[in-house]
Amino acid sequence: MDKHISSQFDADLTNVSSRVLELGGLVESQTRHAVYALAQFSMEVAEQVIATEKQVNRLEVEIDAELASIIARRQPTARDLRLLMAISKITGNLERAGDEAERIARMVKQILAQGSPHNLPSSELRVASDLASGLLRKALDAFARLDVNTALVILKEDDLIDVEFNGFVRKLITYMMEDPRTISASLDLLFVAKAIERIGDHAKNIAEFVIYVVKGADVRHTALTEIEKAVQ
Repeated sequence: MDKHISSQFDADLTNVSSRVLELGGLVESQTRHAVYALAQFSMEVAEQVIATEKQVNRLEVEIDAELASIIARRQPTARDLRLLMAISKITGNLERAGDEAERIARMVKQILAQGSPHNLPSSELRVASDLASGLLRKALDAFARLDVNTALVILKEDDLIDVEFNGFVRKLITYMMEDPRTISASLDLLFVAKAIERIGDHAKNIAEFVIYVVKGADVRHTALTEIEKAVQ
């Protein structure tokens, strides 16, 4: 590949990576607003989160089309091909994280429609939601800098969300047993908790693809000790 073509290819890679970070910033904002809508039981903010989903979907489609064009025109190999493959996977995970943020917003609207939001233990989800939002932000930073060490930290911290989720489920079951009138709204809150957990899972997936790009190792479904060896 001559220098001119190589520089054009580098520009293509830089551009599509920037689009992914644009999508990531949008989803991160969507997640934060969904958490705020839950904490404040804000119908207005929940509506904003839902409206943002169209923009997220449009960006995903545009990035996929750009990736297909780059692969067809440049026929990349080695690390460049890994990067493009990883970007495709990362884009999908970001879009699905946006879906979960939208799901949280819809559940907030449903809880508000039932008329008793302040009787629910929604504040118990604060730690898990902050963790998930933080992991997503770290995952985007790891991708922007192709930083495997930050990616590894994300994989380690994802377990903390699972711990918070399991603890919340136990509390919610106790809450419903004490007051059966809250069962319907409590089940909505359970779906919110699951959506928060899944956002953390998508951040973890993004971290795994960062390691794939840098190290050439597919660490999905791999024990953490083995991943640490691959990163070293």
